[in-house]
Amino acid sequence: MATPADKLWRNARLATMTGDGLGIVERGAVAATGGTITYAGPDSDAPDAAEIVDCEGRWITPGLIDCHTHLVHAGNRAKEFEARLDGATYEEIARAGGGILSTVTATRAASEADLVAAALPRLDQLISEGVTSVEIKSGYGLTLDDELKMLRAARRLGEVRNVRVRTTLLAAHAVPPEYKGDADGYVDLVCEQIIPAAVGHADAVDAFCEGIGFTPEQTDRVLTAAVAHGLPVKLHAEQLSNLHGAALAARHRALSADHLEHLDQAGIAAMAASGTVATLLPGAFYFTREERRPPVQALRDAGVPIALATDCNPGTSPMASILLAANMGATFFRLTVAECLRGITVNGARALGLQQQTGTLEPGKAADLAIWNVTDLAELVYRIGANPLHTRVFASI
Repeated sequence: MATPADKLWRNARLATMTGDGLGIVERGAVAATGGTITYAGPDSDAPDAAEIVDCEGRWITPGLIDCHTHLVHAGNRAKEFEARLDGATYEEIARAGGGILSTVTATRAASEADLVAAALPRLDQLISEGVTSVEIKSGYGLTLDDELKMLRAARRLGEVRNVRVRTTLLAAHAVPPEYKGDADGYVDLVCEQIIPAAVGHADAVDAFCEGIGFTPEQTDRVLTAAVAHGLPVKLHAEQLSNLHGAALAARHRALSADHLEHLDQAGIAAMAASGTVATLLPGAFYFTREERRPPVQALRDAGVPIALATDCNPGTSPMASILLAANMGATFFRLTVAECLRGITVNGARALGLQQQTGTLEPGKAADLAIWNVTDLAELVYRIGANPLHTRVFASI
């Protein structure tokens, strides 16, 4: 007889996300002991447990994962939103001193406590929709002290809420005002001082490889420095143009390449070979009124895992709803329901290097569960502005 568990959720329908699909188990159950799943399968084979929860036929999925956010920042950019409505482009606003740099000014002026307080409502919104793991980037400090301040604030969020936080150093987000005209000098600072100091504070390193960000050569220096210090890498790539950032990221065995509207076949092949996840960000696509979609069918054909995320940030995706991101992934990018749900669970975990810890319902994984008041899993993608979460369970290994 199986060893009794601490807790058993039974009389449920499971979407385990194992295998290549949704991993559905009708009349299923999940058992956990010490915060770790010990059983996920047919209810009839479930172990005994000290505590039993009758799910009354509800669906259980893994806890949701938002694998690309900029939750920690000060201020907002509502005025820039208004300017875009009047015809200004994102690039024009950025080159005029707005965009990322306007948030940099506000974030530098904020204390660590201020940043935590400002981010908590955004984090709470994600948690309310069943998110149990979230990535949080720096990138609005652009000095050694301010980047570390942002990373500490992000880590603090994971201490004051029951959520798994993965921090990403994004010091190569923009060239700060004090380095105007000397992007190479700023990259020197990032590689020689900020990255070494971020070890122990950051779980990964990211960069913005774009005409208004950093060149492929500069980006390569940042990723090389990160890997040399034992930090995995991610990359903002091919959002506004094709600088072949995705292929560059793949050469460094990046966890993910993100945005990808201008991704080409060579980049797709490189990502497929390296196992790099394609993280699509439909909130930014929507908010900036982009028209070029990521090459979803080519990604499918190549077998590249696709994740979805909110890209929650003050300038181009002020959205803290992972369920809306899933809906947008379906409506804008024509992802299937299964692709959307895998994109915010198992593939989101892969994009953060967490696939051994969470993202599926199977023994040995963290008991991160989302229990839903829906009759059909498609409702999680179909509904707009609705939150059918019944119960969120978070139990970090």
